Amino acid sequence: MRGKCLKFLKMSGVNRDAPCGIQCVQRISGWFCPRLQINRLRWYQVSVLVLTYFTYMTYHLTRKPISVVKSVLHQNCSALPPPPDVVPGDDQWCNWPPFNTSDANTLLGTLDSAFLFSYAGAMFVSGMVAERVDLRYFLSIGMLVSSIFCYLFGLGKTLGIHHISFYLLVQAGAGIAQTTGWPGTVSIVGKWFGNSKKGLIFGIWNSHTSLGNILGTMMAASYVEKDWALSFVWPALVMGVVAILVFLFLAPEPRALGLHPGEPEQSRTPRRSLEEDEQTQVIVGDQAASLRPNRHSTNTPQIQPDDATEQTALLSRRPSPSRSHSAVSLSRALAIPGVLEFSLSLLFAKLVSYTFMYWLPLYINTSTHLTPKQSGELSIAFDVGGVIGAAAAGLLADCAGAPALVCLAFYAATAPTLLAYQTWGALSYALNVTLLVAAGVLVNGPYALITTAVSAELGTHSSLAGDAQALATVTAIIDGTGSIGAAIGPMLAGVVSSWGNWSYVFYMLITCDFLALVLLIRIARSEYRKIRYERRMASQRVVRIE
Repeated sequence: MRGKCLKFLKMSGVNRDAPCGIQCVQRISGWFCPRLQINRLRWYQVSVLVLTYFTYMTYHLTRKPISVVKSVLHQNCSALPPPPDVVPGDDQWCNWPPFNTSDANTLLGTLDSAFLFSYAGAMFVSGMVAERVDLRYFLSIGMLVSSIFCYLFGLGKTLGIHHISFYLLVQAGAGIAQTTGWPGTVSIVGKWFGNSKKGLIFGIWNSHTSLGNILGTMMAASYVEKDWALSFVWPALVMGVVAILVFLFLAPEPRALGLHPGEPEQSRTPRRSLEEDEQTQVIVGDQAASLRPNRHSTNTPQIQPDDATEQTALLSRRPSPSRSHSAVSLSRALAIPGVLEFSLSLLFAKLVSYTFMYWLPLYINTSTHLTPKQSGELSIAFDVGGVIGAAAAGLLADCAGAPALVCLAFYAATAPTLLAYQTWGALSYALNVTLLVAAGVLVNGPYALITTAVSAELGTHSSLAGDAQALATVTAIIDGTGSIGAAIGPMLAGVVSSWGNWSYVFYMLITCDFLALVLLIRIARSEYRKIRYERRMASQRVVRIE
């Protein structure tokens, strides 16, 4: 019976190792369009890109509600009409215990820290686990657990839970569960798009972060003044649905669908141009970290089938035993040139980004006369700028071949923009929106570039000698280090803002932006020297030809 089933699947063009949802699609397409000739590799690449996009979007969708709900957990009760049963002199009657104290901002900052410190600590372990398991199961289970914790936070309102320990445990559990998202999605996209220029692809793909923040803010703002429990319930439901789609349709790598792109250099007949042979590199000291796929990468597509014959050859090819590899160790991943510098720079860049993410709606609410709902909606402008910044940084990195230089340019423009927003942002609504968009572009541009394209390329660095299994570990190291800054930033913002002066928070952010810039100066200088050298050699070749 099993042999008959396998024969039927083979005749129908169905890969029995593929996710069950893809098997159904293959079977249906085999029945209704048996002669349809498509570029299967390209079709699967697009589907993986779309599915991972919405996957990580839901991770941020469930992170954002807490920043919006803060404005009702603790607010200025004197500005609201008190109900008849309020005790005279009670200036905390409208706040949700245990956040009905004078140090509520510190408690709210502790909630952020519970999530972010557990996220940062678990990220290093999660990256190594991701390399040893099926990423489809890894992501779908992580998403389901994350949605449960998001739902539990809203359930605290429904059940009338007022113990700070409950909310701290929920936030810590959510932080651990959410570490499945970044190493899983970046590793999958890196394996499917290994030979592409990743800056622009990853820049556009990374807009899922800002889109998740935007939708999470809109969803939470819709219910924050009516029943803030629903601000968590609906994002949790959306994430659970997407988790099911991931389990049914996400292929973690080409080999899961019987595709084995990549073959030895000697067997490739087309000649490569001089431009293709020259690799773009991040130079650290005397070593270079290739920022284009190298010849030793085993997980990157090196050919695409253009017709049915080539597709059949790809589907029938089996991976060579010599291509087997094991997951890399943490120490080996740390030894890759550029990993430490970009990781530490991201620590300060992510500190700035996540401080905005968790505190911007509350800052707008306290610095203007806008309601909590209006403040949440206005904060969307920062995430809109983040979408533009991610794509712009990726495109510039592709064109210049110098990601560190691109990051430095963004860092240099961030400080005056933050200072301008703190000084003039509250003067008018239009000016607030304009400066928020500009800040979003400059803050999220280098953050997105480092966590996506740079991480993926360093994960396939030539020093690994063909071992591409460092993708998840390198991604986890860089993002995990950045997450330490993401945990520290909101906590410090909560303490500093409780002093009654938000100006100190902006001075802190500007200082961190400067430190992020300093950490990349050495790599940027090497990139600049390399660009000058390549231009000089190109001019000499032109002179010799003439």
